[in-house]
Amino acid sequence: MKKMKPLLFATLLGATLGMSHLSAHAQTPPSPTSATKPAYYVAEFQVTDPESIKPYSSQVESTFKPYSGRYVVRGGILDVKEGFGAQGRLVMIKFDSLAQAQDWYNSPAYQAIIPIRHRSGNTRAYIVEGLEEK
Repeated sequence: MKKMKPLLFATLLGATLGMSHLSAHAQTPPSPTSATKPAYYVAEFQVTDPESIKPYSSQVESTFKPYSGRYVVRGGILDVKEGFGAQGRLVMIKFDSLAQAQDWYNSPAYQAIIPIRHRSGNTRAYIVEGLEEK
């Protein structure tokens, strides 16, 4: 039993030192040049009333630009390789961060025009965090 105590002590000491080394690195704030994660608003939209969607279409970009949003996909040709594919137009808007995408979606300006979209068709929409960019 006496031989085990020094070994146990050394093991615990090594683990403690190793963990304190890890926690020191974990508390280091990110540098200004560190990677960031963008976020994407992804929507599949089936138009049921092409005339009533026009006010939404003309206003939506002005609601997301202040939040770093920019179109990545807005309709376009869809080449389905597997499965059923989109049931309507695909729209993808990129934001610099998840917080900016969420702030845009919840903003009074965007919330004011959502009912137009709801009256004009059927939507499946998501906000998803992307991979880190450097």
